[in-house]
Amino acid sequence: MSGMRILAGAAAGGLLAATLGCARHARHEPGPHIDPAIAQAIASIWAVDNHAHPLLAPPLDVTDRGYDALPVESMAPESDPVAFRPDYPLLAVAWKALYGLDATPPLDSAGLARLRAAQAGAKSGHGEDYPAWVLDQAHIGTEVANRVFMGRGVEPPRFRWVPYIDALLFPLDNRGLAAANPDRHQFFALEDQLRARYLRDAGLSAPPATLDAYLQRVVMPTLERQKAGGAIAEKFEVAYLRGFDFSDPPQTEAAAIYARWVRGGTPDPAEYKLLQDFLFRSIAGQCGRLGMAVHLHGMAGAGGYFGIAGVNPLLLEPIFNDPRLRGTNFVLLHGGWPYVREIGALLQKPNVYLDISGQDLLLPPHTEALWLHEWLEFEPEKVLFGTDGYPYSDEMGWAESVWIASRDARQALGIALTGMVRDREISRARAIEIARLVLRGNAERLYGFRSEH
Repeated sequence: MSGMRILAGAAAGGLLAATLGCARHARHEPGPHIDPAIAQAIASIWAVDNHAHPLLAPPLDVTDRGYDALPVESMAPESDPVAFRPDYPLLAVAWKALYGLDATPPLDSAGLARLRAAQAGAKSGHGEDYPAWVLDQAHIGTEVANRVFMGRGVEPPRFRWVPYIDALLFPLDNRGLAAANPDRHQFFALEDQLRARYLRDAGLSAPPATLDAYLQRVVMPTLERQKAGGAIAEKFEVAYLRGFDFSDPPQTEAAAIYARWVRGGTPDPAEYKLLQDFLFRSIAGQCGRLGMAVHLHGMAGAGGYFGIAGVNPLLLEPIFNDPRLRGTNFVLLHGGWPYVREIGALLQKPNVYLDISGQDLLLPPHTEALWLHEWLEFEPEKVLFGTDGYPYSDEMGWAESVWIASRDARQALGIALTGMVRDREISRARAIEIARLVLRGNAERLYGFRSEH
């Protein structure tokens, strides 16, 4: 334990230097200024990472595919954002902080070999404790793990589980939906596999003949089983599969559609959508009954075929306004970019939260701080820190992305809070209080646990 504390102290020091460095730089050159007292407080807080995709402890990490129900590495090519390119300058900062490696991206073959050796050395040195060590370097006490299943090294209390539930929205023949584009072609095949797994767990080889039986024998037992297994929320990646335009059909209509197509044939797309709409509300309602939040991917996603218009969070307003779902808390992941103002307005709904995961990887701190400032003026108790740490590439693996996102999120938060103090909207003491809420307090209250450290 003493060794962990020494490493944690070093990690905090690295983050503190990174954050204070921005403040010192601003005194001499144009750029965002972070109040040193606010920067120091932010760097010292052990955070709750609301959204990430951690890998199992080595050597299981090599073959681990449970970190995402819909992994993005095999998608059709897209125009890579700057942060995901192999020459991204912050990679060098992360490699130095994590492994003591001095290397300048982009790496040639020899440089990549050195990086892999440094990564392997960290993994072998920490073994089963490697995932927790990664959190220590980013000064994260608890990480909310979006995974199909948990396992060695990725366990409570440092890691809390959020499984995937999209597969149960699509119980019929999905070949018609899969034909929409190459990404959905592979994604629906993966959803079919996951649904088959959930059916096996329920003792079935195929969906039951009626919608009522499907709800009673598959949907509710799956949610209850995952809750009993430690799940604190359920994750929908539905924005990769369709838009947020959920209508509210009666159960009788949904039941008739289900019965008409469950035994075979490619369902009519308009009818199938109504069944999905009904199932989404039903699953969300059951999550509320079980005390689990609903997480939704909520920003422009990866891949060249992602439907950006369909992820407009305003499309979800009828869901949030449904009195039957007021007992369910919804967390919109990734801050809704590019719909940052729309998502901020939705925070006035009593059951809506957002996190900044993903934004703190894709966007520089001064850009993210613009709307973070606005959200914190409006509803500071509804904004959560997150990283979206993920094994994106050899250069930016889960460890690197967690570290970079934690660094940049803290800088964005410092810039936003310093601006609010400068404008006399809040005191410095209130700014530090808000920083603690965003980095850990809001998540602890939402999920009902105390973070580690």
